[in-house]
Amino acid sequence: MGYRIIIAGIGPGNPDYMVPAARIAIEKAKILVGGSRALGQFAKENQETMAIKADIGAVMDFIKEKIATDDVVVMVSGDPGYYSLLDAVRRNFSEDVIEVIPGISSMQLAFSRLALPWHDAELLSFHGREPESEKLIYREGRILGFLTDTKNNSRTVPEKLMQAGWPKEAKLAICARLSYDDEEIVRTTLEKYCEVKEYSNCVLVVTD
Repeated sequence: MGYRIIIAGIGPGNPDYMVPAARIAIEKAKILVGGSRALGQFAKENQETMAIKADIGAVMDFIKEKIATDDVVVMVSGDPGYYSLLDAVRRNFSEDVIEVIPGISSMQLAFSRLALPWHDAELLSFHGREPESEKLIYREGRILGFLTDTKNNSRTVPEKLMQAGWPKEAKLAICARLSYDDEEIVRTTLEKYCEVKEYSNCVLVVTD
């Protein structure tokens, strides 16, 4: 039986929100890949590590080299199935060698904090990308969840939504630093977004 690439979701940040299976895989790993913050948080001295940076090709080459001799555990924030390195791993390796341990995404936690079911929500991302304009168009009863970045944030996204026909009275929830001690949940409207401070790299939830 060959070695595996184990993609472990580490949740939104606070270790309390990591599922036990991911914690066990990370603790047992001989070879550990992850972002600098995750490695600083979870890596041990006896583990061989590589930090995920801009050069994703180099990360894939490292995994290809190391999987010949042992399992490789790859830590990704949130849930691996939601905008993570899993896409790149699938493009470079057979599904047969990939094992995924799910995690709690920031989007899941945002809806939980709002006590809002998300089975009817449409989840989009402004994090390093732009949703197609037709996906932003207002329809009565829509629930939208967005990941954001520094360019598209709590100031710019509301403007785009109002341009797409959303009423200015639509409810906007800004969910920042989720799971951390300084977590903030701000409830406002699309019209009044400018009355609160600007938030980046957060989750926005918009409801009719």
